[in-house]
Amino acid sequence: MQSLIIPELRPGMIVAEDIVTRRGQIIAKTGSKLTAPLIARLSFYRIEKVSVEEETPEKPAEETPREPSEPKQPVVEKPSIHETLSYTNRLKAEPEYQEFQVNYSIALNELEDTFIDIIEFKGLNFDQERILEKFAPLYHSKTSLDILTLLQTMGGSEDTVFAHSINVALVSRAIGKWLKMGKKDLDDLTMAGLLHDLGKAQVPPEVLNKAGKLTDEEFALIKKHPLDGRKILKEVANMDPRYMNAASQHHERSDGTGYPRQLTDDEIDDFAAIIAIADVYDAMTASRSYRSAMCPFQVIAAFEKDGLSKYRTKYILTFLEHIAMAHQNSLVVLSNGSRGRVVYINQAALSRPIVELTDGSMLDLSRQNELSITSIL
Repeated sequence: MQSLIIPELRPGMIVAEDIVTRRGQIIAKTGSKLTAPLIARLSFYRIEKVSVEEETPEKPAEETPREPSEPKQPVVEKPSIHETLSYTNRLKAEPEYQEFQVNYSIALNELEDTFIDIIEFKGLNFDQERILEKFAPLYHSKTSLDILTLLQTMGGSEDTVFAHSINVALVSRAIGKWLKMGKKDLDDLTMAGLLHDLGKAQVPPEVLNKAGKLTDEEFALIKKHPLDGRKILKEVANMDPRYMNAASQHHERSDGTGYPRQLTDDEIDDFAAIIAIADVYDAMTASRSYRSAMCPFQVIAAFEKDGLSKYRTKYILTFLEHIAMAHQNSLVVLSNGSRGRVVYINQAALSRPIVELTDGSMLDLSRQNELSITSIL
């Protein structure tokens, strides 16, 4: 094992000890193989040295001779059902994806510093415009659906309060755009999403990161975080009241079944009502120790099963309709293992579209309750 500074690292080296940030977040586990994007991220996390195995590192792909690139092929909008390379794998190979990962790492570091500033120094250096400038590369020049696809492709690998807050902010911004909000409101909604889980900083790490089932006492601690977040933000001079509402109300539900105050629809702040949807969506599409990430159609089904009355009608329907329509023509895998393509979205059952199977036959999932979509290729 040898300890190297960042400039000495090369793609292909094997991590000998977990790479951990100053706040305890694991960036890479022992045995992981370093990649160029991962090495780039280490600088943003201010990692000084990394322990790697004393093996001959693989030669970086960037150093190998490259043949002249071929002209870019036209985009195929409707891929064959028999296509072997999944959309996810194709996307991960794109430079845009790796650029998004680097910008995401910058945003993580910025948000961590923002949390520290607010909690320890009462927001002495809080500058919303500067903060949003750091986050802007994640959503500028991208459609809302592109952003959601990029987040889902990352597979919830960043399972931290900071990563979750960034995801919620981006999903909330997407919902805001679909609701045709103006730029000022979109920026404010994004900021509210970034700060909504600030109260979790008061939850002991062993409770917050517990893999198993929480005890009643532990869950009670978790349920305090909305009011803790509001209390922290209230200490910051000139803090936008909507940010405080987002922190305290994002677990409230329109039918009064949420917490901590069991508010109903007209009592819940607009930003908090949007962030509530984004919060649940990100939780379902992130991988957990006890389950894999859910695909968009499974998420829609979960919302439908949970009861759309829990969320503001206009917001939840707008969100789910856009998610479903985004996957028209997507290649999918069904619960029985068969594959097909989504050819029609059933408006009355968004999670159960009509699918064209590989043999050319059509299957209306709204009439086949025993089958469902389990993944998107």
